[in-house]
Amino acid sequence: MSRGKQILTEDEAAGDSITRNDLSPSKRGKLVVVGTSSSSSGQSIPLKPPSPERNITCETLSMISLNETTTTGVVVGSSSSSPSSVVEPQDADYYYYPSNDLPSLSDELENLILARVPRSEYWKLLFVNKRIFWLVKSGELFRIRRDIGVREPSVFIFATGDNSWWGFDRQFSTRRQLPHLPADQCFSSGDKESVCAGTHLIISGREIEGVVAWRYQLETNTWNKGPNMIQPRCLFASSSCGATSSAYVAGGVTETGSEVLNTAERYESRTNTWHRLPRMHKRRRLCSGCYMDAKFYVLGGRNESNQLLTCGEAYDHVTATWELIPNMLEVDAPTEVASFQSPPLIAVANNELYSLETTSNELRVYVKRSRSWRRMGSVPVRADSHKGWGVAFKSLGNELVVIGACDSGDGMAIYSCCPPGGGDDQGGRELEWRPLGCGRNRLSNFIFNCSVMVA
Repeated sequence: MSRGKQILTEDEAAGDSITRNDLSPSKRGKLVVVGTSSSSSGQSIPLKPPSPERNITCETLSMISLNETTTTGVVVGSSSSSPSSVVEPQDADYYYYPSNDLPSLSDELENLILARVPRSEYWKLLFVNKRIFWLVKSGELFRIRRDIGVREPSVFIFATGDNSWWGFDRQFSTRRQLPHLPADQCFSSGDKESVCAGTHLIISGREIEGVVAWRYQLETNTWNKGPNMIQPRCLFASSSCGATSSAYVAGGVTETGSEVLNTAERYESRTNTWHRLPRMHKRRRLCSGCYMDAKFYVLGGRNESNQLLTCGEAYDHVTATWELIPNMLEVDAPTEVASFQSPPLIAVANNELYSLETTSNELRVYVKRSRSWRRMGSVPVRADSHKGWGVAFKSLGNELVVIGACDSGDGMAIYSCCPPGGGDDQGGRELEWRPLGCGRNRLSNFIFNCSVMVA
């Protein structure tokens, strides 16, 4: 009796061993079609892609000799020397669909579809085929996302009691541990500053040899040292510019701490270089930075005489000039108490500037028309526990996020809200904060560094 054609796995045909749970392109499972010469059905069975649960080594394909080939579908091996019997890998690059089935997508269209996949799912794309593997690892997929305007934020946190950085998605529903940063002990235990530019997370701190910058690259999931700033510094202001994949730094102190700086620089992630900017009007350290109205703002801090500064400065990259803005920062604490305060906790959401007052746990919004601050109620995180230190106050597009200690426990609490804006129609309306459960009691409630990457 004719059995017709059968689909057998390679180990069934040649007795070879099975390697499970290995999805690398070089060890992807193969299927072969075998049959008997007595088959008269004249029908062919198109092969399906191999199941992930049965992944087979491909060293013994040359040992297999097939009695016949199919007229449609995929021909993966034959004793014949005809071109149609050439052994081909059966990953997504080579899988052939009969003409009656759906045609394959062009690479360009496929790239546009993949660019819209959430970044948290990119690790799965690495197992599809070699072309998509290269697309992710080379950074080309991130360039396509940037060109078509597809961006999503990720939050990177370094907390006390932990030796590694952690990355969270926008909703803090998933997290992943970054590779170990291979810096020396001096860098690991000392103060650090962080800022993101494009797909780069830059960490600046002091090693035994001096102040250095380490760079985490999202595409390759690796750390690399350098390049260092033109003027190495500590306790400086910084901000990211997502539109240009760049970052700004300004102020701070020198490596020895003997001089308060008024210099500024811009980092370009596409060229991996630092560029010197014009000097600010004021020397300042322990200041904060933000990007608003297509300008880089530097607020607060202390000058070379250790006096508290309430003025701000805005850098216009078009005119390459700084504008001094008197009394831009509102401070409630007396000068002697403020000397122990952290740098100002500021964030920009929907192109509006917000400040978290560290003595009263109160949120305020800056009204640009009157250059004044409007109160918007308290926040659910204790920013006053350590005078502003150990708290993260960031923006995720149109949302504000605050991370730190809460009254109910010792773990890390995360809350977010969507502010309506900073116009005169704000009234006295308070914000509704939404708790984000993931992360509570998983990391320490004292945050050393926190940066937002938009890519």
